[in-house]
Amino acid sequence: MKQLNINKLQNSLRVKFLKSKVNMIAPETIYFSKDTKIGKNVTIEPYVVIGSKVKIGNNVTIKSFSHLENCKIENKVEVGPYARIRPGTTLKEGSKIGNFVEIKKSTLGKKSKVNHLTYIGDASIGKSVNVGAGTITCNYDGVKKYKTKIKDNVFIGSNSSLVAPITLADNSIIGAGSVITRNVSKKSLALTRSQQLEVKNYKRKSK
Repeated sequence: MKQLNINKLQNSLRVKFLKSKVNMIAPETIYFSKDTKIGKNVTIEPYVVIGSKVKIGNNVTIKSFSHLENCKIENKVEVGPYARIRPGTTLKEGSKIGNFVEIKKSTLGKKSKVNHLTYIGDASIGKSVNVGAGTITCNYDGVKKYKTKIKDNVFIGSNSSLVAPITLADNSIIGAGSVITRNVSKKSLALTRSQQLEVKNYKRKSK
């Protein structure tokens, strides 16, 4: 009986959003909450789950297998596929969260991009920031959680670790593969990559 009631609720919510001209691909695979709010010209792809307290603006695309809960999605935002938007997150206008990205209790600024394979937690990210693949904010030391502040126009190279608390100032650049533990000043390049070592004519050990 409980499952029947859930199915009935979901079907009624799907009909409601279809009538309000939400573009749903395979609507039978999409799940909403009773308090979901969706703006105009929104596209939702298959197997998206929208939890409680989610507000979606206009001209938004939510791609397949994404999960959203207790978050605000502003206008012209793209999410997914396979993205997880956790509670306390705001995605500002024109921003993008790509595949296999998890973002929690953070703000992503206007036209900023976190395209793939990244964890963002307890962070404030400015406008026009590019976060490279494999970047993580190291926000928890086992006892407390700390804030990462990334200002406007920052470029973060792939596979970088940002150890909070930390601030990356405007127009700074983080070299790929870096572990950043101190604040970075404006218009600076920060990197902690070790020097590459090459051994000529190296012979592997035999078994």
